[in-house]
Amino acid sequence: MLWDAFPDALQLARFQFAFTVTFHFLFPAFTIGLASYLAVLEGLWLWTGRDKYLDLFRYWLKVFAVNFAMGVVSGIVLSYQFGTNWAAWADRVGPILGPLMAYEVLTAFFLEAGFLGVMLFGLGRVGRGLHFFATCLVAVGTLISGFWILSANSWMQTPQGFSIAPDGRFMPEDWWAIVFNPSFPFRYLHTITGAFLTTAMIVGAVGAWHVLRDRHNERARTMFSMAMWMAAAVAPAQAFFGDMQGLWALHHQPQKVAAMEGHWETQAPAPLIVFGLPDMAREETRLKLEVPYLGSLILRHSLTGEVKGLKDFPRDARPTNVPLVFWAFRIMVGMGVLMIGLGLVSLLLRWRGRLYDSPWFLRWAIAMGPAGLIAVTFGWITTEAGRQPFTVYGLMRTADSASPIAAPALVTSITLFVTVYFVVFGAGIWYLLRLFRHPPLPGEHGAETEPPIRTAGITPAPSVDPDRVRDARPQPAERRDAGGPAGPPVPAGASPMRRDAGGPAGAPVPAGANPMRRDGGGPAGPPLPAGAAE
Repeated sequence: MLWDAFPDALQLARFQFAFTVTFHFLFPAFTIGLASYLAVLEGLWLWTGRDKYLDLFRYWLKVFAVNFAMGVVSGIVLSYQFGTNWAAWADRVGPILGPLMAYEVLTAFFLEAGFLGVMLFGLGRVGRGLHFFATCLVAVGTLISGFWILSANSWMQTPQGFSIAPDGRFMPEDWWAIVFNPSFPFRYLHTITGAFLTTAMIVGAVGAWHVLRDRHNERARTMFSMAMWMAAAVAPAQAFFGDMQGLWALHHQPQKVAAMEGHWETQAPAPLIVFGLPDMAREETRLKLEVPYLGSLILRHSLTGEVKGLKDFPRDARPTNVPLVFWAFRIMVGMGVLMIGLGLVSLLLRWRGRLYDSPWFLRWAIAMGPAGLIAVTFGWITTEAGRQPFTVYGLMRTADSASPIAAPALVTSITLFVTVYFVVFGAGIWYLLRLFRHPPLPGEHGAETEPPIRTAGITPAPSVDPDRVRDARPQPAERRDAGGPAGPPVPAGASPMRRDAGGPAGAPVPAGANPMRRDGGGPAGPPLPAGAAE
């Protein structure tokens, strides 16, 4: 039959989850760093009073809103897959991972959802301090969200603090040990710094694009400068945390490290295999380019340290796709090296006063725009493909985790997912690119400069009086007398709420007057004169 030509149901379920989670991971990786960047921009505006920071805040706030929405929508799909495709896994790990994911919703998602509206639409409608507070809470919420998600994933890498019930379920015994499992601390720091680098690369690429087009665009120069500072500071730190994570993996998951390095034989000292072709059938890495001693130096911090090879482990405990782990790791490291190089070169050019006047460097920064996204994606592939053949490392195999679903059903759902994702998220990414093409300009408009759209109701009056909508910047005093284009100021003692600049505050509306009319006239009254300020 036709279905016999497809992979088995387990491989299809793995592919579907890999496809959806890869799409999803791209958006939080950008959102986490961008939320913190927005908080920094607004803080700088409040501190210095310079409008360029407010303009950049508004510029990137629109990008943040679109990216945040796509991240939320793509993340919902993952929860459904836990029940539909991985029911056996969900049943056994639910007592531990269920609460961790609930904590993420209660402490992070509710925090973000509660203050996101204020952040997006409240500038000019609430106090500046309150709005900055809301922006900071949204940024903190993204960091808390990453905390719980990475804690849950890390527990599957290094499970502890549990017991196994007679029915096979993992039962919590020590929540501190579960949350702060051995692999969590450096994985969290490595991932969060990766998110900051992802944002720095995208912001830097957009800034470099606009500096190339207009070298005197101060706002483009500022965003580019800030991104290069971030790259120079965070890229080396991210590499350090990655090294610490590698040392952890060498201790807890040595077969994963052997697959990452392409070592089949245990060696002391061990070389670093820069490139090669891992051959699982022949159990060797062919056509390899080696650097003597460097493997031991990186992994053992010793020139003569021993590094175990894959042959030291049973075949059913080795990663199921060694070439994928080997090459995903090299792509991640390669992107990291390029980002470190970009940051270091930016420091040199900044010292020489040529940061904005080196077209070759600006083009390099533009090309590096997706580098952070590529690095975090292939880093995730390295981590998850290297954990195979287990979902809970050493305790529960992937083959025992899947739901009893037939391959035809999975083929149908995968086809729908791929189609919908490329249409919906393709449109979203296309819109983001359109936003990037727009140069940051003085007086950048934001959502708070427009009145809310009334989508329902029985009254033709607007839901919010446009006269009450204020930009965040101080504006000239508005006309209150419905006179000519400029008009005199409101006389002393007159009520600022009256439109005719008449008597003192609190004067009653004349009998029979229409209270909705601005001039307090009769029931209908003449229209306002042409050219009058409303």
